[in-house]
Amino acid sequence: MTNIRIRKAEGTWVVRSGGAVLGESSNALELTEGDMEPVIYFPREDIAMAFLDRTSKSSHCPHKGEASYFSIANKSSVTENAAWSYEDPAEAAAGIKGCLAFVLSDSVKVEQV
Repeated sequence: MTNIRIRKAEGTWVVRSGGAVLGESSNALELTEGDMEPVIYFPREDIAMAFLDRTSKSSHCPHKGEASYFSIANKSSVTENAAWSYEDPAEAAAGIKGCLAFVLSDSVKVEQV
């Protein structure tokens, strides 16, 4: 059984794509799962959802449930499947319901500010 821990992330977090700020939150959550790197989840109300388009991609985690994916569209590019969300997570991950996490890449950065 994987050990999932969700806690409030310290401080304020920002997500940027293509140089634009997509969101900033002082209510971000940090999810740690086993020995993997922690993942920051942003409350949806702190993200500029107008830049995110739901895609047909989904994935399944036996511990967290079914994830839906979103592409980020900004004025210079589209980053496919760059964010994911658990709309109806398993009980162990109930705290991240509806929050968004981002695939870190050259064009997507999540940082503490």
